[in-house]
Amino acid sequence: MIQLAKQAGATVISTASSDEKLERLTELGLDHGINYATENFVERARELTDGAALTFVLDSVGGQTLVDSVRVLAYRGTLVSVGLAARAGSNVAATDLWEKNNALCGVFLGGALLSEYSRVHAMIADLIERVGTGELRVVIDRTFPLAKAAHAHAYIESRQAFGRVVLTP
Repeated sequence: MIQLAKQAGATVISTASSDEKLERLTELGLDHGINYATENFVERARELTDGAALTFVLDSVGGQTLVDSVRVLAYRGTLVSVGLAARAGSNVAATDLWEKNNALCGVFLGGALLSEYSRVHAMIADLIERVGTGELRVVIDRTFPLAKAAHAHAYIESRQAFGRVVLTP
C-alpha cells in the first residue's frame, strides 16, 4: 500500500512496532514513521500534519487502532478498514464520524471477488504485471515448507515478520 500511495503522489505516514521496521519501510516510499510501541499514534500523526490531520487512513489492525484512526481523520476524511490483526472488535459509533463528515469503508477482497470478479481479476492482473516489471516490489520475509505451516503461523503471530511469509510445497 505504501508503494501505491506514493505512486499516487501521497505523503505516506505509517505505523510499525519497531524503528527497524519503519527504517525498512522507507525503502518502499515511507515519508514518516510512527513507532506505536513508543509513541502515541494520535499525537504523533497530529504533529506530523501540523494539526491538519489525515485525509485517508488504511487500517489493517482494527481494535483500538481503528478507534484512534477515526480520531486522526481530517474533515471529510476516509478510513478504510481491511483487517483485524489485533483480533479485537472496535467500538466505533456512527456519531464518531458525523462531526467531521468522515467516511468509514470496509474492504474484503473475498467479497469483492464474489460480487465483482471481472473488475477484481483485472485489478489483480495489473498488480501482478507491475510486480513483474519492477514497478512494485513484493517483500518476502521467509519461506517455509508446507509441512511446517504451523511454524509459519507461529512466526507470523510473533509479529517478527516484515513482508510476506510464503509456504512452499
